[in-house]
Amino acid sequence: MSLYIIAPSASRDLNQIADYFLSRNLEAGEKLFKEFNKKCENLANFPKMGRSYDHIRPSLRGLPLDGYIIIYQVIDGIEILRVVSGRQDLKSLFAESDNE
Repeated sequence: MSLYIIAPSASRDLNQIADYFLSRNLEAGEKLFKEFNKKCENLANFPKMGRSYDHIRPSLRGLPLDGYIIIYQVIDGIEILRVVSGRQDLKSLFAESDNE
């Protein structure tokens, strides 16, 4: 079985999502995080299953998660880069992170 790692930026995203659900609907949050873990394990085994976002950054891929997108890249396994709202402008998000 392949591995996946969660980048610090994705960890911050997940903390913000957890805070949101903590104040609104703990049960829905638990369900989302279980699904997140399941999808990450599937990605580790099938890294090309997500959509390609090469037009934003080479080797960038994404997989939907209940209104969010798990943004990742294939390395020796999978690196989860961000977990963001599906409504977010990914081009501007990665343009900002490229400038940091």
